[in-house]
Amino acid sequence: MGLAVPLQGPAGIFGPSCEAIAELCVSKLNKTGLLGRRVEIETIDAGAPPPEIAQTVAKLIDRGRIQALTGWHISSVRSHLVPVMAGRIPYVYTSLYEGGERHPGVFCSGETPPMQIAPALSWLRDQLGVRSWFIVGDDYVWPRRSATAAMSYARALGLQVVGSQFVQLGTEDFAPLVRRLIRSGADGVLMFLVGQDAVAFNRAFAREHMQHRVIRFSPLMEENMLIASGPGAIDEMYVSAGYFRSLSTAGSLDLVGEYTDNFGADAPPLNNQAESCYEGITVLASLIRAAQCLDVYCLTAVSEGVGYDGPRGAVELRSGHLQQKVHLARATVADFDVITTL
Repeated sequence: MGLAVPLQGPAGIFGPSCEAIAELCVSKLNKTGLLGRRVEIETIDAGAPPPEIAQTVAKLIDRGRIQALTGWHISSVRSHLVPVMAGRIPYVYTSLYEGGERHPGVFCSGETPPMQIAPALSWLRDQLGVRSWFIVGDDYVWPRRSATAAMSYARALGLQVVGSQFVQLGTEDFAPLVRRLIRSGADGVLMFLVGQDAVAFNRAFAREHMQHRVIRFSPLMEENMLIASGPGAIDEMYVSAGYFRSLSTAGSLDLVGEYTDNFGADAPPLNNQAESCYEGITVLASLIRAAQCLDVYCLTAVSEGVGYDGPRGAVELRSGHLQQKVHLARATVADFDVITTL
């Protein structure tokens, strides 16, 4: 299996956790194997430029080095990978994303805006009175399309979007953006920022003492980012996701225990992005066991309704997407307090 996860760039902050969880998942799989064979992981740096990643994956497929692909990476990487896969090997894309993926042999195990954003905006309106939003995002497909969806949800909920700004991946200076946000008078900030970009924004936000005046909501925030942002920079931060380390499901508690037993207390923090790779490998294994083959079209034919009970609870594939519960949590210093299931 190819594991495409970022080892550099703004999302590189997730890489070590993703690699660790994949090692754990594969060690469990290899107690029985798949199709009578041992599973091995080939790690691919998905933090490189997307055309370069696609070229690497194509070569690995040509050489017979990988027979399936999964991993957390941004949507612009997925957009470059799908054409080179061309139904040749199964591909489970694990990241939350903007929705709409329908290519043969591509399965999506992450959250989408109707699951994450629409119900969270409704809850934040009803419970906290947040009625006006400023959207901040990195300038690529996931933030742009998710922001468009969020604006539609806002209209339906009677909310206002009073401004938006998109920045280049890798932006470090957010001070001008924060000043513009303050002038907008927004009640809340909807963040579509990846990894280190979100960290830099949180720090700039706190320097202007905004963390107690304006709430932040993001569908992409995890434990590494909280720690890097600093304890004074994450007050009134809300996050929606299918998995938090603090979830009390039996599967989640088991995973936390196994992860700690295998890697110790000083391991890279277990987080949503890493756990998504666990889901990706598990989805592939479930499909392969159901089909008893590796052929893309055979896997697609048996995929509807394939499911299992894991860290996210009971999940199943419908139209190539993993149906799952999504939760809303409030950030603490280095973890999340799950408030409700959306």
